[in-house]
Amino acid sequence: MEPWEYLGVYLIAGTQDVADGNLPQLLEQALLAGVTCFQYREKGLGSLQQKEQREATARACQKLCRKYKIPFIINDDVELALAIGADGIHVGQEDQHIEEVLRLFADRIVGLSCYDEKEITEANQLTAISYYGIGPVFGTISKADAKPPIGVKKLGELAVLAEKPSVAIGGISTINIGEIKKTTVAGSAVISAVTQSDDINETIKKIKMGG
Repeated sequence: MEPWEYLGVYLIAGTQDVADGNLPQLLEQALLAGVTCFQYREKGLGSLQQKEQREATARACQKLCRKYKIPFIINDDVELALAIGADGIHVGQEDQHIEEVLRLFADRIVGLSCYDEKEITEANQLTAISYYGIGPVFGTISKADAKPPIGVKKLGELAVLAEKPSVAIGGISTINIGEIKKTTVAGSAVISAVTQSDDINETIKKIKMGG
């Protein structure tokens, strides 16, 4: 298995993304269906606000990821990720300074969101970054403050420029996954495509196969 293959089908979710709020139950369904990585992202309307609740949910999800032997990554919350010993952290350009994050998470997975050539070029200077999350590729409902979509053509250009494996993110579904597969990204990150799916097994199968 190549080091980057965990990026193949990369599920991102928090309590706010699950209709009944039972994130661990949905996560186990997705793990059984074949997701290769999970990022716990507790943000936005409907998310857990209490620190204790967030930690309890994170630990429940982490336990499942260990059971199914896939990486468990936390979005942005450095304190929580360190407290529970997460496999890694994913940060955005406006989150905690990337050099500090890399120091705190030496020998663990560190993902960085990148949007354009400038951000990719700057990220290329930091050899300790594990992967880049490039997007949003399409319009997304999962992030209220999302930037305008970059489109598949730009995704392809940025993926080639990137010196680390990259994962496409933003509005990816079973309908447009085929376009993503034509680029050199290592995988696709999905939220609503899975959390709002009527058939998680079928959805993940299509994401793996390219539609």
